[in-house]
Amino acid sequence: MTEETKTPTEEAKTEEVTKLLIDDPSDFKFHAAYMAYSETWDKISSPDTKNELNGILTALSKEEVSYSNFYRTLDDYRRQGSKHYEYSRDRIETQRKRDWRQERNKQERNSRYKGRR
Repeated sequence: MTEETKTPTEEAKTEEVTKLLIDDPSDFKFHAAYMAYSETWDKISSPDTKNELNGILTALSKEEVSYSNFYRTLDDYRRQGSKHYEYSRDRIETQRKRDWRQERNKQERNSRYKGRR
């Protein structure tokens, strides 16, 4: 019989990744960061990416990383997890009130006299 030895990385892959529950509602900045982390964590399915997110939040809670760096790093993962993160704006066409009234009056005239032939 031979025993299989697993490397630490293989053991980490077999373990299920859990969301960190270190939210502190009394600290507004950290609470907002935790909410952003939580939303991103829920959207991502890759266990490796979830481990990286956990590492980022842990570093923030230990004040090893600044909030701006946290959000900058988190933003990369937000783009990966969401297909609708970037959106294009639709063009809104407007017209002057006078033009709108003229067009409406024309349509009303045509609808009144359309049946009279």
